Amino acid sequence: MNQFFESPDVVLIGSGIMSANLGALLKRLDPSLRIQVYEAADELAFESSNGWNNAGTGHAGICELSYTPKREPDGTVKVQKLIDIFQEFEQSLQFWGNAVATGMIENPKDFINPVQHISFVKGADQVEFLRDRFKGMSAHHFFAPMEFTTDRARIGSWAPLLTEGRDPAEPIAATKMDLGTDVNFGNVSRKLLTWLARQPGCGVAASHQVVDLKKLADGRWLVDVKNRKTGEKLKAKAKFVFVGAGGGSILLLQKAGLPEAKGLGGFPIGGHWLVCDDPAIVARHPAKVYGQNLPEAPTMAVPHLDQRILDGKKTLLFGPFAAWTTRFLHRTGSWTDLPRSVKPHNLGTLLKIGATNIPLVRYLVQQGTQSMADRMKVMHIFYPNAQAKDWKLVDGGIRVQAIKKTDGEAGIVHFGTEVLTSADKSMSALLGASPGASVSVNIVMEVIKTSFPHLLEGEAGKKRIEAIIPTYGTDYRKPELAARFNELATQARRQLKLI
Repeated sequence: MNQFFESPDVVLIGSGIMSANLGALLKRLDPSLRIQVYEAADELAFESSNGWNNAGTGHAGICELSYTPKREPDGTVKVQKLIDIFQEFEQSLQFWGNAVATGMIENPKDFINPVQHISFVKGADQVEFLRDRFKGMSAHHFFAPMEFTTDRARIGSWAPLLTEGRDPAEPIAATKMDLGTDVNFGNVSRKLLTWLARQPGCGVAASHQVVDLKKLADGRWLVDVKNRKTGEKLKAKAKFVFVGAGGGSILLLQKAGLPEAKGLGGFPIGGHWLVCDDPAIVARHPAKVYGQNLPEAPTMAVPHLDQRILDGKKTLLFGPFAAWTTRFLHRTGSWTDLPRSVKPHNLGTLLKIGATNIPLVRYLVQQGTQSMADRMKVMHIFYPNAQAKDWKLVDGGIRVQAIKKTDGEAGIVHFGTEVLTSADKSMSALLGASPGASVSVNIVMEVIKTSFPHLLEGEAGKKRIEAIIPTYGTDYRKPELAARFNELATQARRQLKLI
């Protein structure tokens, strides 16, 4: 698969879910485009998109309590963010379903499977919060099938591990939707890239690391690449570059010298999961269960107990547990990544963030020094009868949170997902974390809309994209479009063998 083109139209750096979706969509929209993908690691999509390096939750806003962290003074819970995320994730399902239907990829169960999504809380205040959250969500047609209960027998029928051994006097509540999914983002990335590599004028090269980026007088980018196995150095010239290199994006943007990246820094957070492979235990938790985030923990560290389906095998994951690290990438990174990223233009921002986020720093240190007993105490919030002998600790990869000048001024760290684009629209880069992988199709469609607008313009462009993503371009959040949305959603789920 290691093909190399000297003058591609598009260079995609990184082989994760963002690059895979962007490359495949661009080629579908314009088959004449020449596209080159570079991946520094020896295998494709084995950093953040790797099945073991994320929760695999198809983030549709169904169970993630961190997206609605509080009630309003009148007792209501604002659910607009959940509605927006649901529609954005639907675009991913629509595109992947079309990819299966048109023969781009096969065997959808290799990368996506139905798993019920549950929100679970305990304590009287949290029970009332979840009740109000449910009221707001179930009023919208996206979440009409959602169920809410405070009955522990019913909760136990959904996910037995949640209620067994729990204090019967403790108030608990849960919501459930059966339309949730478990996604192996690494597998779908590899399937899309395999298809892309077979297309004329396209190349996918693993073990090839982009070491420098320079803007040329003619507007193109000179991309310096090193073969990490042979040491051979290569050069390519591209009209457009997408930096989807996970944690490595910060260093590459600094090399590119984009004015838009001035003041940009990175804050790496490592992660770990507790994993259970005991079939008897795994069989008794057919769900992804999200709870409230712990004090001082970032939103990306909200604890959850999940069924995962990886390479055809069901397991349980609990976590994530954060850890301090100075590396930006798990496989090809170095302990020097963080020090090398500190520049005069971002030093002030990083110092301000460090000074105003002492609780977060303390949390990371505490997480990194936890014992197994400490981790089991957290798990007992979800699974009271859990025993340490049934679980093992595994590495969960690294996330680098981008820190901008405005963050430094505000003294905050953002944990969302965004795209940075150069003024001339010749380079875009992905920054941030959850729910990025799930809404990746929506994100890269914004990249296409910004840097390749001609592909979507006019009746011809509209027909092209609607054939690939049937829900694109129409706001299906509107109640009057509920019936049509349900038709398209059902079609995509049948294509993906989710129903």
